[in-house]
Amino acid sequence: MAKGTREFTGRHMLMVFCGAFGVIISVNLALAYNAVKTFPGLEVKNSYVASQEFDVRRSAQQSLGWSVYASALDDQVMLEITDATGAPVEVAKLSATLGRATHVKDDQFPDFQFNGTAYVAPADLGPGNWNIRMVARAKNGVEFTQRVILHVGG
Repeated sequence: MAKGTREFTGRHMLMVFCGAFGVIISVNLALAYNAVKTFPGLEVKNSYVASQEFDVRRSAQQSLGWSVYASALDDQVMLEITDATGAPVEVAKLSATLGRATHVKDDQFPDFQFNGTAYVAPADLGPGNWNIRMVARAKNGVEFTQRVILHVGG
């Protein structure tokens, strides 16, 4: 063995092995912690009550015969609500949350205005998939809720 060189022993191999797996495990724990911390996971406060009302709400909503389509152009997001005949629907009240499916930090609450054919609102949209979680109230009082997927090109 040349002078000044060190021998690679089993102890050195153990330290390299433990160090490499330590880094892998630390990164996995950090990613898992951040995934759980940033996603609330809560859809309803009481799932039993929600399940008891689900069929009634679904039937009322389906009786409206509405279809919803979302699109984006420039800095505007558009919601087109049409009835069974394809005619535009003007609702009594509309509220919506525009956000990403994976986190809530980009959530926006657009102020939709009816322009005669669709609801339009300014929005700050980056490329990718967005969800619009909308709640509309028909003029007869029926509540219409839907998650509409919006894809914005890059």
